[in-house]
Amino acid sequence: MNTTNTQNLEKTSVVQNISRYILGLFLTTAGISHLTWSRTEFLAQVPPWIPVNADLVVLLSGVVEIALGLSLILLFKYRIQVGWIVAAFFVLVFPGNIAQLVEHRNAFGLNTELARWLRLPFQPVLILVALWSTGAWHSWRAK
Repeated sequence: MNTTNTQNLEKTSVVQNISRYILGLFLTTAGISHLTWSRTEFLAQVPPWIPVNADLVVLLSGVVEIALGLSLILLFKYRIQVGWIVAAFFVLVFPGNIAQLVEHRNAFGLNTELARWLRLPFQPVLILVALWSTGAWHSWRAK
């Protein structure tokens, strides 16, 4: 692959960059909320089969979300790698959304079966936004 094609691969549009910043702010804010005002709400999403203290899971996932959010915003040079890591994180936390549904746990205003079901499709959307906004998907497809 020549240098021109590599440079084109590495470019992301203004819309992608804005989306990446918004996702980064979303993750950073969510991470802070894990540690503060929404800590109890996040406990409802920790599956009971996780062999670690649920509060520790909430705290650690909050720290990871802050790190990922800031990485999306600040590590432009590594945005493709960060995009894959963020997408993997969204896959790894998806069982928490499923646990909230099957355990009938109310949190974040999701206090009906319908509301908990309707939330599930948003996780794949977050995965796609992470891959698209960072150029990770385009980079992978081009190889």
